[in-house]
Amino acid sequence: MDYLLPIVLMVALFGLLGSGVWVAYSLIGVSFIAINFFTSAPPGQLAATSIWAATNNWAVTALPLFIWMAEILHTTRLADDMFEGLAPWLVRLPGRLLHVNILACGIFAAVSGSSAATAATIAKITVPELKKRNYDEKMTICTLAGSGTLGLLIPPSVVLIIYGYVTDTSIARLFIAGVLPGAMMILLFMAYTSGWALLNPTKTPPADIHKTLGQRIWGSRRLIPVGGLIVLVIGSIYAGFATPTEAAALGVLGSLILSLIFRTLTWTNFYNSLMAATRTSCFIVFIIAGASYLTAAMSFTGMPQFIAKYIVSLNLSFYGLIAMLTLFFILLGCILDNYSMILLTMGIIQPILETMRIDLVWFGIFLVITAEMAQITPPVGFNLFVLQNFTGKSIFTIAWAAIPFFILLLFGVVIITAFPQIVMFLPSKVLG
Repeated sequence: MDYLLPIVLMVALFGLLGSGVWVAYSLIGVSFIAINFFTSAPPGQLAATSIWAATNNWAVTALPLFIWMAEILHTTRLADDMFEGLAPWLVRLPGRLLHVNILACGIFAAVSGSSAATAATIAKITVPELKKRNYDEKMTICTLAGSGTLGLLIPPSVVLIIYGYVTDTSIARLFIAGVLPGAMMILLFMAYTSGWALLNPTKTPPADIHKTLGQRIWGSRRLIPVGGLIVLVIGSIYAGFATPTEAAALGVLGSLILSLIFRTLTWTNFYNSLMAATRTSCFIVFIIAGASYLTAAMSFTGMPQFIAKYIVSLNLSFYGLIAMLTLFFILLGCILDNYSMILLTMGIIQPILETMRIDLVWFGIFLVITAEMAQITPPVGFNLFVLQNFTGKSIFTIAWAAIPFFILLLFGVVIITAFPQIVMFLPSKVLG
């Protein structure tokens, strides 16, 4: 194979994306060019078989269910209760209520599976509260933008479902593998926030919540609904009681019950959440269909094997390859959303990983953390648009404020690369 094929396909892909063509259409167009001009395979028949095989899969059903669960929870009082339950315990930490952003995002991520839903739901409550108390606006944005990305990492994660489906990796193992790295990132975020507060004591307002130990414990009852939902969804998977798809169905049921308890389950809210989940799911599945056609086209052209052999011929070490891929995904994340980024690249990258015997579960967590960086990088970082809606700031102002947490996410990649057992410990203990 010469270098004409990859050059033509890259020019075609970025030309289509740059012209504003939908990602799915761009993938299908590039696939057609590859099949029609560089192979003898019938492009129409290959499109039909690859797209049908990609979408006719039971594992995909977990995707719309988890998205619907997040949409339902967005209408409940869950974020209010988390603020009231967490705030009294955190006022004595350096940074005080800024830690509510971090912990609330971490907790909500464990029931929503969506980064955008996590950032939006928590921002809706904490931005007005912190502004009213005169907390530093830049740090408020920073903690929300960075912590909101935890929705991609902490299970149940929609991105992990997509990755597991595309690479034929156990979604249950991926969910379990995301727990310790997720906790690690929360601790890193809190440590940085505490250090910032100690270095900038005048930017942290004095504590304005004074409650006894008994009052704080009683206030923690507000965390019971979200705790119960976490046990229902994640606990059912860990215990082997339910598959990810069945756990997603349980999550939807639990979300509807909570919405009923909170008296937000109206016909309008039910309809709006269902339609929003349908739109998002169709958007993702459409990209999955296009990516499956592209993967099939690439396999017929032999391009993934060609690239894999080329990279192997460079004699890169494991750390050299990971460094190169980290830079690649950070740059790609500036122009593509995380779903498209994963679906577009894994067909080419997976053969390289298999050649170098890199565990796909570990790589999934690595990829998700780098995808988290894409959530807070302009011009297409979803969390930037979400926070723009709540703060009124430009996406570049928000991206600049989020730089410290971007660096912490990069540091997280370094840690799990140096100590891969952080990712692999729980899957090996829970599932063997």
